[in-house]
Amino acid sequence: MGSSRDVEVVVIGAGQGGLSTAYHLARLGFARGSGFVVLDGDGGPGGAWRHRWPSLTVGTTHRVHDLPGLAFPGRGEQPAAEAVPAYFAEYERRFALPVHRPVRVTAVRRAGEDPDGGFVVETPGGDWSARAVVNATGTWTRPFVPRYPGQDAFRGRQLHTVDYRSAAEFAGQSVVVVGGGASAVQLLAEISEVATTTWVTRRPPVWREGPFDEAAGREVVARVAAAVREGRSPGSVVGNTGLVVSPWLQAARERGVLDRLPVFDRITPDGVAWDDGRSVRADAILWATGFRAAVAHLAPLHLRAPGGAIPVDGTRVVGEPRLHLVGYGPSASTIGANRAGRAAAVDLAAQLHPVRAAA
Repeated sequence: MGSSRDVEVVVIGAGQGGLSTAYHLARLGFARGSGFVVLDGDGGPGGAWRHRWPSLTVGTTHRVHDLPGLAFPGRGEQPAAEAVPAYFAEYERRFALPVHRPVRVTAVRRAGEDPDGGFVVETPGGDWSARAVVNATGTWTRPFVPRYPGQDAFRGRQLHTVDYRSAAEFAGQSVVVVGGGASAVQLLAEISEVATTTWVTRRPPVWREGPFDEAAGREVVARVAAAVREGRSPGSVVGNTGLVVSPWLQAARERGVLDRLPVFDRITPDGVAWDDGRSVRADAILWATGFRAAVAHLAPLHLRAPGGAIPVDGTRVVGEPRLHLVGYGPSASTIGANRAGRAAAVDLAAQLHPVRAAA
């Protein structure tokens, strides 16, 4: 086993939530390197943004929110996979954040029986001992593909959103797009320019006409927070907010691209089929079916409730006051992760540095 290192706080993940947490830990007096470290499994800055498809520009994202203390300088026409990683790299440099990469966390365990004994964070390069852990690993590394009868016999191509690079690779084909989220409709609109598309979703899409304002945002966050407190799955963001009708989405709707079908019952070697006798030939099936939280390394802590989710109150795991989840449940958005990073840092400062925090 590698060398052991002792710190007060280990932050796992250097995406929006991890960097926000690190910034606030530093501001609250945690020493860089000995007070806290950030362990990131990627080969460079940018979190999930560095892996987005090239056609996703800053202007077509939901929005890239500023990290605390440094405005995002990206322009609308820039590829998000270039602009955001450059911004994150400058952020890490500007605030001298102690990010170690690539470091893959394989497990987090309790350090003994004492609930205040802290945690052991295991990596292939050695273990870290920490009094507290902030998990900010997001979802990008855990794409979800549901199972349907006949799936393995399909002769065409199956891919998930994480595999998508360009609509050009589908030119002249027949493509079934599965999923009702923002990524699904964006990729559907792109692919429909060069291919024949069929859109299927489990539930009819809910369209939100007009802006998604602050009051609506607070309502959604409260709903999701209640779910995760009780250990229930919070559902998808779109499931709680609906699809915002942007100009490009309206254009796709007018072209008939967004005429949706209920999800098929089975997959055939040449396409998809429904029990009512309807079928669609397909060269490719694009699973825009979302992600699950990347928290497998927390399994040794046995955190999941009977409903499958990890109960959290704010960012703090219920029953584990020194374990925080940032970018999970109500904070699974860029602005939510910003706020959650600050909340986690403030809470840990109050626990680990009570005299300093009170001052």
